[in-house]
Amino acid sequence: QVQLVESGGGLVQAGGSLRLSCAASGRTFTSYCMAWFRQAPGKERTFVAAITWSAWSGSSTDYADSVKGRFTISRDNAKNTVYLQMNNLKPEDTAVYYCAAGPQHTVVPAAYLYWGQGTQVTVSS
Repeated sequence: QVQLVESGGGLVQAGGSLRLSCAASGRTFTSYCMAWFRQAPGKERTFVAAITWSAWSGSSTDYADSVKGRFTISRDNAKNTVYLQMNNLKPEDTAVYYCAAGPQHTVVPAAYLYWGQGTQVTVSS
């Protein structure tokens, strides 16, 4: 069982930055792919970024096209924490952001086993 707790959301003006954190419980943190998804009001939950770590190849990351070059996902295995650095935020980034953990490196939400409660990010124009 893994518990995920997000933090770092808030209200920011367009062009600003925020850093989201997701603290995970459990001893098997390094074995999971960690990802961020987001869900805007009335819309489906969509993939934002994912990161997988292995001892022999380091970290592997993927991003949605809409956030490439603006968002950076990273993980600190010693702290069981994954981060999402969001720069040059746009009003269309407004959503609830969810942290997720799963056995596969994928953009499909259903493949993830554990979810956080979500944190609201609001970008004003």
